[in-house]
Amino acid sequence: MAFRPLPARAPAVLLREARPLKALFSQAQRLAQLQKLLDSQLQPAAREHCHIASWREGTLLLIVTDGHWATRLRYQQKRLQRQLQTLEVFASLTRILFKVQPTAGTPPVAGHPMDISTESAQNIQSTAEGISDPNLRAALERLASHGKK
Repeated sequence: MAFRPLPARAPAVLLREARPLKALFSQAQRLAQLQKLLDSQLQPAAREHCHIASWREGTLLLIVTDGHWATRLRYQQKRLQRQLQTLEVFASLTRILFKVQPTAGTPPVAGHPMDISTESAQNIQSTAEGISDPNLRAALERLASHGKK
């Protein structure tokens, strides 16, 4: 018995008929409208770093791309809250929460590569030879092994 997939349906039909998709689509549209209102109150430089995650029970949850922007927005939190409260949609706003979530495309910050010059490696190696502590000597020798060859 072979599996036969259901025939493809147009996206518009799915959005009209499937309740979970319809609810999800309406929630996405609502968040897009709220994002436009938020963008109108944010500084132009902050707009690309701040996005609405949720709005319920008087609490606005904003996702910020990094700690730098979260700090800047926290300093402006009272002003932003007052400005948003003047809009009808955010009239019941009682608090704004900021959560830092780096974008998916941002690679994690790695440590500095261990590239040292040949001369530096030789100096570290000669220093290691004069050290009597075996742990410190081993650490210096490992460091000297990162010299450019």
